[in-house]
Amino acid sequence: MCTVVIDVAGTGDARLLAVRDEDPQREWDALGDWWPDAYPGVSGIRDRRAGGAWMAVNASERRLAVLLNRADVGDLAADAAVSRGSLVLESALGRSPVAPLPMHGFNLLEVGPDGARVLSWDGADLRETALADGIHMIAHDDVDDPGTARIAAWLPEFRALGPTAESADWASAWTGLLASSARLDPQDDRAIIRDNRPHGYPTQSLLYCTAEITPAAVEVDYQALPSPGHWDAAPGGQAADDSASSAHEKRAR
Repeated sequence: MCTVVIDVAGTGDARLLAVRDEDPQREWDALGDWWPDAYPGVSGIRDRRAGGAWMAVNASERRLAVLLNRADVGDLAADAAVSRGSLVLESALGRSPVAPLPMHGFNLLEVGPDGARVLSWDGADLRETALADGIHMIAHDDVDDPGTARIAAWLPEFRALGPTAESADWASAWTGLLASSARLDPQDDRAIIRDNRPHGYPTQSLLYCTAEITPAAVEVDYQALPSPGHWDAAPGGQAADDSASSAHEKRAR
C-alpha cells in the first residue's frame, strides 16, 4: 500500500515523492548499485529476501520506476507467484512487462524519455494509464482515485503547492507536506505515513524518496524513517534514522 505523488512537466521531465510500505521484518538495502552484472547502470532499493527492488533508476537512460502493490481479481497460489521485484529493474532498462504475468497485482510507475505512465496488473488484465502534465497520486488502486482516502485527502494539498518545475525548493515543500500528513494516526485510512495492520496487512511505512528526472539528469534522495509507521522529523524536515542516530541520506545521480 505504498504511495507516490508525481508532477509531470513534459516528456521526460517529472518530480516525485514515493513512500514505501513493507513488512518491517523484510530487510532491505538502501539505494545502491546492487545488480552490476544483471542490470548494469541500474541503482535501486533492494529487497534482500527476493533480490529485486521497490524503486530503480537508470541515470544514463533517464529512467525511473516504482512498484506499488494492487489487489488481484483472481486467486494466484503463493507457490505459483513470481516475485514482482524484477519489474522495476527491467523497466529501468526500458523493458516493460507484457501480459499474462504470473504475479500478484501491481501498479508500476514508469518515467522515461517518452513520458510517464502507470502499468496496472490485477491478475487478469494489464492496463496503461498515461500521465498528463500536472500532479497525480498513486496508491493501491487507480491513478488519482477519489475513492482512496489518502488521495482524496492529500492530492488537492499537493496540487495547491503549485508546479514543482517552477520551484527550486519543491522537495522541501513536498516533504513538509508529508510531515504535516504524519500528524494523522498512521492507522487512519487518510494517512500517507501508514500502519496497515488494521487493514489486514503487515506493512508499515519504512522510507521515502524524492526524485527529479529531466532530459539532463536524474537525481534521487533516500530517507529511512526512524521507526516503522512514524515520522519524527529532524531539523530541515528530514526523518531521523535511529540506526545512525542522525539523519540518514543516500543520493543517486
